[in-house]
Amino acid sequence: MTTAKICGLSTTATLDAAIRHGASHVGFVFFPASPRHVTFAKAAELAANVPGHVAKVGVFVDPEDEMLEQAVASAALDVLQLHKVTPARTAAIRAKFGIEIWVAVAVRTRGDLDVAQGFAGVADRILYDAKTPEGAALPGGMGLRFDWELLRGFRHPLPWALSGGLDPVNVAEAIRRTGADLVDVSSGVESEPGIKDEAKIAAFLRATTT
Repeated sequence: MTTAKICGLSTTATLDAAIRHGASHVGFVFFPASPRHVTFAKAAELAANVPGHVAKVGVFVDPEDEMLEQAVASAALDVLQLHKVTPARTAAIRAKFGIEIWVAVAVRTRGDLDVAQGFAGVADRILYDAKTPEGAALPGGMGLRFDWELLRGFRHPLPWALSGGLDPVNVAEAIRRTGADLVDVSSGVESEPGIKDEAKIAAFLRATTT
């Protein structure tokens, strides 16, 4: 069975929709440049509504320890999802915080997948995401997808999840073609950047199980 993370949640109504329709993970973005950014206070408010069977994921871009400490404390995070970090930095974060670590690997070519090997032993899961254009303000959440065929035959060094350009229409095909047991969506369930759509969340989660 494939499970799903709804990322970039910022309102009680959309968080409730994600939980009600069966998300296994909910994501809170701690990155001020993102339209999905939440403050520590807002994250705490939202996290208080998440039941124990749903994992709370904090999303960070090359974060300092101070930001991680405040986020973990405010939202009682279960997972740290890290973008633009080295294996050495990942190992240090894992040692300090002692909770599950996901590392995003940006993919455009088959060679990009090889970056994942460096995180074996220092992360718990790899999140394959589409590589954004050079100079882009955001490392993800832009609705871009990569060629799923790049994953065919690849020997994954760790458990993994599929991200990048997924939406209610294409997620079933993505699962069928890649064998992903966890999928991650953000912009694909929005009506505009940063504004989640409850109907799209429901449709996405239905599609992951059909």
